Amino acid sequence: MHKSLRTFVLSMTGALALCASIPGHAQSSDLLARVKANKEITVGTEARYAPFESIENGKIVGYDADLLQYVLKSLPDVKLKQLDLPFQGLLPGLDAKRFDMVITAVTVNKDRASHFAFTLPIADATAGVLVRSNEASIKSPNDLNGKIVGSQTGSAQLQALMTLDKNLKAAGGPGIKQIKQYVAFDEAYADLAVGRLDAVAQSVSNLGPLLKSRPGVFTLLPQSIGPKSYFAWVARKDTDSATLLKLFSDGIARANHDGTMKALQMKWFGTTMDVPADAMPEPSM
Repeated sequence: MHKSLRTFVLSMTGALALCASIPGHAQSSDLLARVKANKEITVGTEARYAPFESIENGKIVGYDADLLQYVLKSLPDVKLKQLDLPFQGLLPGLDAKRFDMVITAVTVNKDRASHFAFTLPIADATAGVLVRSNEASIKSPNDLNGKIVGSQTGSAQLQALMTLDKNLKAAGGPGIKQIKQYVAFDEAYADLAVGRLDAVAQSVSNLGPLLKSRPGVFTLLPQSIGPKSYFAWVARKDTDSATLLKLFSDGIARANHDGTMKALQMKWFGTTMDVPADAMPEPSM
């Protein structure tokens, strides 16, 4: 072999061996290994979804924030980088690898579960109907015929509302007069309070703290809409993310079993809810 070519080959061989020995360059490393090597994890959050997430004194606080800190005890040397984004950008951003996981309350449904991987459940996501406390014409979901109802764009609660509309029409009613979509639920609550909406479809777990903070303004219908469902956190559905997803699910399972989850639910919701501790039930919607 020509001397210069032989020198080049030896140099490249040495360089490749060096790269393979450096953490983060090994071909066998996955997302969890890179997170540990870089000492940073980046997550996407919607911080306008109290009591799961909200901004207080410039910090993201809430049920998810506290549960996340508990889970991250398994990564003691890893710094958290949390991006606050509209809900509609979270799953596309995860797909585009803008962050490692979505840490916000995402309702598990069939469509999402076919494309993304979910942790164990963190809370009940079953949808309910919020109305003004002085609203006399709406006593059950069937009374939403001819009404204007709001929910969040891209949410599972919006999906449940659209299904209700189809069922009302199938039963011979006119169906919901208009379904208004909002970037955030806070905007829908404001429109409901001043009469621009007749009702809002939202998860029951979110509505308890809202009712407590706005006494006499709103009330919750006793019947839910849609099937039993759960909130969870989200990872990409690939082998690269599998070990990181398991670390998070294991942490959630510990929180469920040791009482931490119930304590955080009482702190942020004012009540507790039973969620499966060992497996995510198959979504029915």
